[in-house]
Amino acid sequence: MNKSAQLLLDRLAITASALCAVHCIAAPLLLVVFPSLLALPVGDHFYHMLMVWFVIPTSSIAVLMGCTRHKDPKVLVLAFFGITGLAASAVFGHDLLGETGEKLATLAASCFLVAAHWRNYSLCRSDACDNAKSEN
Repeated sequence: MNKSAQLLLDRLAITASALCAVHCIAAPLLLVVFPSLLALPVGDHFYHMLMVWFVIPTSSIAVLMGCTRHKDPKVLVLAFFGITGLAASAVFGHDLLGETGEKLATLAASCFLVAAHWRNYSLCRSDACDNAKSEN
């Protein structure tokens, strides 16, 4: 894949992580204002698992594509903690941490993942990718 595809995947992954965070924050407020939203499957475990199954491959591909270009280990470490945290909080969070703990763990993991993608995106837009590729 080329550089523009990797940048698009980073943008998509940042958007998905931000959407998860907005969902965690806004869902309780929206349910108070619009109780009929309870009929939608966006507040239950299904939504969390759906987002995890979307975020993990998108994030993994974008990060690995970027890291093969710029070789920055911070991106890999941030992405690892973000992806692992999201997966763990989606699968085990509610049982181990309760509803509030699950939301906080998801928000923290999303922040790690957004930071990884932001750094990956910034490095790939700068000359870092071009320099790393020309050195090989």
